[in-house]
Amino acid sequence: MQVIDAIKNAKEMMLSLEITPPNKGTHINDLYETLDTLMPFKPKFINVTYHQPQVVYEEIDNVIYRIPKRKKPGTVGICAAIGNRYNVDTVPHFICGGFSKFETEDALIDLHYLGIENILALRGDPAHGERHFIPHRDGHRFASELVGQIHHMNRGIYLEALEEAQPTNFCIGVSGYPEKHFEAPNMEKDLQHLKHKVEQGAHYIITQMFFDFDRFRRFVEKAREIGIQVPIIPGIKPINSINQLISIPRYFHITIPHHMVEAMENARTKEQARKVAIEKVADLCRQLLDYGVPGLHIYTMGRGKTTRDLLHMLLG
Repeated sequence: MQVIDAIKNAKEMMLSLEITPPNKGTHINDLYETLDTLMPFKPKFINVTYHQPQVVYEEIDNVIYRIPKRKKPGTVGICAAIGNRYNVDTVPHFICGGFSKFETEDALIDLHYLGIENILALRGDPAHGERHFIPHRDGHRFASELVGQIHHMNRGIYLEALEEAQPTNFCIGVSGYPEKHFEAPNMEKDLQHLKHKVEQGAHYIITQMFFDFDRFRRFVEKAREIGIQVPIIPGIKPINSINQLISIPRYFHITIPHHMVEAMENARTKEQARKVAIEKVADLCRQLLDYGVPGLHIYTMGRGKTTRDLLHMLLG
């Protein structure tokens, strides 16, 4: 099922989960153990992230080689394995970094052959050790360009002229930022970039994590004001430790409300702080559901227990 169809036909809250592939050298059973505890909540979709390889230079027999090394490979294989094991639709993340347009096309054809109908199209982060995003010399600079390529393939338009080419059938998701992307000069410019992604063919938006309902509401209102009409799904991250009050703002460039920070800092134990944080995030989710969001997208970060505790609070 495509995400956009699930949104249209939903009779109850649509839940999607985001996971990261296991590190190279570890077993997929570790991932299954996490998902086994979450599948009773009946997620409609499982998103699987993709990570640009880290480029290292190694000298072998007095020759220096440029070698890409990926810490978390296997996104496509994991999507296929999860779909087979749990009979749930998967959404592989697809990034610009590290791919030429021709490699992108071939990878999309592979996904099409596997029967995967949903893609989250992203520019992706800069490569490890780089301060700025550097595209492949024959690749895409922006997510909007990647969206455009996928949209063309959905119309049977490939990079080379093909006679009677069969179209793909991908539902395309893109990311949105309630507090703006950290590289954007202001919210207005960031929303114009988002609108361009939609104009290029995106069907829906999943937001970066946030912790303030009013920020999300204002983001949606501003998006609608400039003509963005596709569904906007809020991205939710359950916090599980005081350390994340520092790490999440640092790495994701977002704000954690004072009331949440104060409640966690006033907790007497680590477990009490964790419980308070999950309760705060559950309250945020209830506000979002009352607001009429099309679903909730939970960033699990591989932490099944915290996500499970949050969903128990919401769904019982």
